[in-house]
Amino acid sequence: MAKETLGGVKPYGGPAGGWGALRAVAGAIRDQMGASTDTRALLQMNQPDGFDCPGCAWPDPRHTSSFEFCENGAKAVTWEATVKRAGPDFFAAHAVAELWGWTDHALEDAGRLTTPLRYDPASDHFVPIGWDEAFARIGAAMRAMDHPDRMEFYTSGRASNEAAFLYQLLARAYGTNNFPDCSNMCHEATSVGLPQSIGVGKGTVTLEDFEHADAVFCLGHNPGTNHPRMLSTLREVTKRGAPIVVANPLRERGLERFQDPQVPVEMATLGATPIATAYHQVRVGGDAAMLKGMMKALFAADAANLDAGGKGLLDRDFIAAHTTGFAALKADIEGQDWAEIERRSGLTRAAIEGMAAVYWNAERVIACYGMGLTQHRHGTENVQQLANLLLLRGNIGRPGAGICPLRGHSNVQGDRTVGITELPKEAFLQRLDAAFGIASPRAHGHDAVKAVAAMRDGQARGFIGLGGNLAVAMSDPAASFAAFRKLDLNVQICTKLNRTCLLVAKESLILPCLGRTEQDIQSGVAQSVTVEDSMSMVHASRGRLTPASPELRSEPAIIAGIAKAAVPEAAIDWDDMVADYDRIRARIEQVFPDFFDFNARIRAPGGFRLRVGASDREWDTADGKAHFLLSPTMDEDEGRDDTPFTLTTIRSHDQYNTTIYWLNDRYRGITGRRDVVFANAEDLAAHGLLEGDLVDVVAGPGRVLAGQTLVAYPIARGAVAAYYPEANCLVALEDYDRRSGTPAYKSIPVSLRKVA
Repeated sequence: MAKETLGGVKPYGGPAGGWGALRAVAGAIRDQMGASTDTRALLQMNQPDGFDCPGCAWPDPRHTSSFEFCENGAKAVTWEATVKRAGPDFFAAHAVAELWGWTDHALEDAGRLTTPLRYDPASDHFVPIGWDEAFARIGAAMRAMDHPDRMEFYTSGRASNEAAFLYQLLARAYGTNNFPDCSNMCHEATSVGLPQSIGVGKGTVTLEDFEHADAVFCLGHNPGTNHPRMLSTLREVTKRGAPIVVANPLRERGLERFQDPQVPVEMATLGATPIATAYHQVRVGGDAAMLKGMMKALFAADAANLDAGGKGLLDRDFIAAHTTGFAALKADIEGQDWAEIERRSGLTRAAIEGMAAVYWNAERVIACYGMGLTQHRHGTENVQQLANLLLLRGNIGRPGAGICPLRGHSNVQGDRTVGITELPKEAFLQRLDAAFGIASPRAHGHDAVKAVAAMRDGQARGFIGLGGNLAVAMSDPAASFAAFRKLDLNVQICTKLNRTCLLVAKESLILPCLGRTEQDIQSGVAQSVTVEDSMSMVHASRGRLTPASPELRSEPAIIAGIAKAAVPEAAIDWDDMVADYDRIRARIEQVFPDFFDFNARIRAPGGFRLRVGASDREWDTADGKAHFLLSPTMDEDEGRDDTPFTLTTIRSHDQYNTTIYWLNDRYRGITGRRDVVFANAEDLAAHGLLEGDLVDVVAGPGRVLAGQTLVAYPIARGAVAAYYPEANCLVALEDYDRRSGTPAYKSIPVSLRKVA
């Protein structure tokens, strides 16, 4: 069946970016903002005295252009600065039962929330409520819990450092370390795996390092959709002749070629810059095998070089001075069988050796990776194998080299830095207690999976969501939805309506907050907040737009209101801190020494970089060394090889996390729909299937994604892909990386059942 005969499916021939991106931005402005003068917000994004992009965490350049935003960043701004409103009249017209039947796109597209709301079970409607009464009800419900661990405090990466710091202070003053967090579902394998390897759970590179790298490896990520501003950086790398090696199961346009909208010649001539110099379609779940194969090839080439009288290809001085565990790693890697490596990775030995040759012929290498490495049952080990590869040639802790995890939301890394963690260290708790005169709990709390399980099992009875849409983002929506409906308290702090808001508890409240683009006035003075990007740069963000409603409050003000009602006995002057965010930053500095001179440094153009020990070859591990670590497995599907396909979830181009802007996926050729499964054409033929067939995707008893249309696509053999969050129903709540708690969204054994 030709693609043109499939509704909404037609290959896209253009590059990433370019005129297609400009048309999409224009469409977003027209649909959400109309003739509003607030479109000027786009010129304030990522500028020195403007606001930080509410989208991805890719760092800001040196502000050399008036247009420091990408297509999807513009979508995020127009989505927040929309002229549409979901006020009291909207909720009076639509019962919760009706709203539950709306799509996730339609719920958020209703517009900005304008007033606090409380669910009225008698009418099945959300009704307006005053702020003071809302706080009183929340405080009463929290104080009625028989133990602090009955509460779960969820954080989205949208929250600022100031809001996140107050939020963790509220929870610990209340008495719990239950901090399910959006990072638990994306880069927790980084946060757990890298500290064991190199002493820090963050990337070691800066944006400037890309100017000096001799090669860049891009593993398991899609910059064209998820962090498009990175494409300008990759364009500059390839323009100066450095190779970019890609390993990804799907062919992604942003990794193939890019037309920079800020380069007039490319736009005028319809030209484009190639990105990948080599593109390897690794099997879904085959990353560890590929990385082990690269190390095996490196060890063999090193030995051959030594035999020929050379000095070898490994950085032996670095290994001796800075690392431990080398001998065990070498024995493990040399014991791997090439046939098994090829089978598990889906790549030929020649392809893997070619990747390794690019690696050892480059003096300085940066390795970038995304959730294609982390969202697996062995995601932590995947990250550590990549760290092993870099350590072998000293590619951590020197200019132009290092590891670069691509964080998703704009401040997900910063939230963790200022205390949002279910596994707090004793030194941090002691400083917090001394600063605020509290006695923080010491017992470790719940991550996202454990929080939902505790809610499901009746152990947790209350939930506060500081942004996000956890019930939809989490794996196993049937279990997640049922868990939320069992609660005594569900509080959602958000800018727009989403499905988690509709999972009503005995007491359910929606508290509307300011967005990143809006003015935050406290005590008559405009405030700024701070965020940390994926390269540990901390900088200020100040909204300029008039708030969507005069009733909106900032996240810090909302947290303070809840805290005063829930823990009135705590001797903490919440109002004093909220009146001037400099005072919050002063307390952050008091608790976290790395934030020394916080208020002074944040006023410098571009902000400042937090200490990352590994960037300076200071290894914050117990023995002061970087560690080569072993992985017992090479494959995500080990033990489940009888399943014909492995499914990976993906985001569409018109999507950010669980937010669906439109039903299009331009680069993959999809328009107006999301009910598709991408599959390799040869696999379809081998299984007696045709493009256009209607299939059910089956992951086991009761786990079915029904009624999906097959689309032939350049994807690795044995792999299929479907959209997140719709495909979350295929992932059991218990199917996660046991070391990091990250759900295995990227490696789901499935079969395809043709629908008659």
